[in-house]
Amino acid sequence: MAPLKVHIKHSGNKYDLELDPDKPPLAFKEAVYQSTGVPLDRMKIMVKGGVLKDDSEWKKIGPKEGQTFMVVGAAGEPPKPPEEPVKFLEDMNDTELADALGMPVGLTNLGNTCYMSATVQALRAIPELQSALTEFVPHFLLFFPAEYLGSLRSRDPNPIARSLRDLYAALTRSTGGVMPLAFLTVLRDAVPQFAERSGSGNGYAQQDAEECWTQLTNRLRDVPGVSVPGTSSSRTKFIDQYMTGTLVRTLTSPEAPDEPPSVSEENVLKVECNITGTVNFMHSGITEALNQTVVKQSPTLGREATYNSRARLSRLPSYLAIHMVRFTWRRDINKKAKIMRKVKFPNEFDALDITTDELREKMLPVARKRIEVEKARDERRKVRIRTRVAVTSSQSTSTNIQSSNEANTQAPGGGDVEMNESVQEQHADDELRPEEWYREQERADLEALIDPSIKADIGASQTGLYDLVAIITHKGAAADSGHYIAFVARRALSGKEEDVDWIKFDDDKVSVFPVEKLATLDGGGEDSAAYVLLYKSKDL
Repeated sequence: MAPLKVHIKHSGNKYDLELDPDKPPLAFKEAVYQSTGVPLDRMKIMVKGGVLKDDSEWKKIGPKEGQTFMVVGAAGEPPKPPEEPVKFLEDMNDTELADALGMPVGLTNLGNTCYMSATVQALRAIPELQSALTEFVPHFLLFFPAEYLGSLRSRDPNPIARSLRDLYAALTRSTGGVMPLAFLTVLRDAVPQFAERSGSGNGYAQQDAEECWTQLTNRLRDVPGVSVPGTSSSRTKFIDQYMTGTLVRTLTSPEAPDEPPSVSEENVLKVECNITGTVNFMHSGITEALNQTVVKQSPTLGREATYNSRARLSRLPSYLAIHMVRFTWRRDINKKAKIMRKVKFPNEFDALDITTDELREKMLPVARKRIEVEKARDERRKVRIRTRVAVTSSQSTSTNIQSSNEANTQAPGGGDVEMNESVQEQHADDELRPEEWYREQERADLEALIDPSIKADIGASQTGLYDLVAIITHKGAAADSGHYIAFVARRALSGKEEDVDWIKFDDDKVSVFPVEKLATLDGGGEDSAAYVLLYKSKDL
């Protein structure tokens, strides 16, 4: 249906707007906000049958060309136009393009949507996911001409995957904050919980970023994974390959020592880290969550008995999510409360301590070798920096000596000036082959140590060693309010090892976050505390 030219009246003023019946009412409300300055949570648009709601259907309302709508609500500060017009990459020159690509862009907060923005930005630390989304097209759309795709999208079996793909494309192309209206609408349709209104009735309620993470990853399970010729992996979907671990749980009872252990397996998208009064480090919180005591019916004793539950991972994914369990239900106040205890988390995580004995035995040789390789790479990096400084110093010294007195080959004290030669000598001693040569040798050595079953498992970690690449934090003292912020390692976005700092995504405010300040996110107060952490398996 073609867009309609309509009018709105607010506080005695009349505005001309365009209403597109093919878009949700939230899009029209946003246009009204841009004209009147009335925030969405205070806006009421009078239509046939009452007030326009976010889930209203334009077909039932029946808007007409030239129709006038009454808008009720106190206007806030009108939205300010950008200081400079928004430019797309194809319109930029080389200098502007370099500046624009140096810093990613954020997402506009549409009213308590920080939980969604932080989750979307944290998932950007998985470049393989963006590639999989770009290549993903729902199978039923492949058989229709492009002109029919618009009407068929309402029957899209995975609208979240398509909408997230489009949102990431917009974030890549834009140089200013992106408004995630289309994705937010699809998300609320798929997960009605995220469309709940606040208790006061003004605007939408705050939601949980960890729940958003879980809902998104579960609804992306249909996205195809990587297919490698010659492999016969049973995992064909991206989430199963790169983000899913396998947890093996063993139950034994000290009250029934002759009873056979009960063993079960489950696929998990995250590992819990319990936060109790004795937990100071992430590793101990994870161990506490994996080792628990439960009471259940014993088939041999015919009564309830105490069981020791021991869980370990028999498969480590390339991307391992850790959930810091900071919110718990308090029976005394009948309410969810936040645990603000400080819990330190590592930038590098050795996950072999939480694996089964069988998996640890397979991964230990390559893990040990990978640690040795990391040390060798650090040493080479230091040598290259030292050599670079020495050569620069040598060139500067030689130039100064030559310009002061080309004929004088001796120092004032009578000694020969040998600085240039000695530095060059040191350079010769420290000279290295190109880094690519060492990497090829190291990769060959590491690949020879990988167990064949792990090598054939697409998307599985091959080392058991991880680097931290993204954090979702919660700021505030209450569980049902506060603010979510995402922190993403810059190297995860750029692919450059030398990018050691992080990027802070506070909705549409994006800034550089020094790596030295990561320790300030371990909690202990009302400021930002790590809630969801994403680790990436170290590459070969």
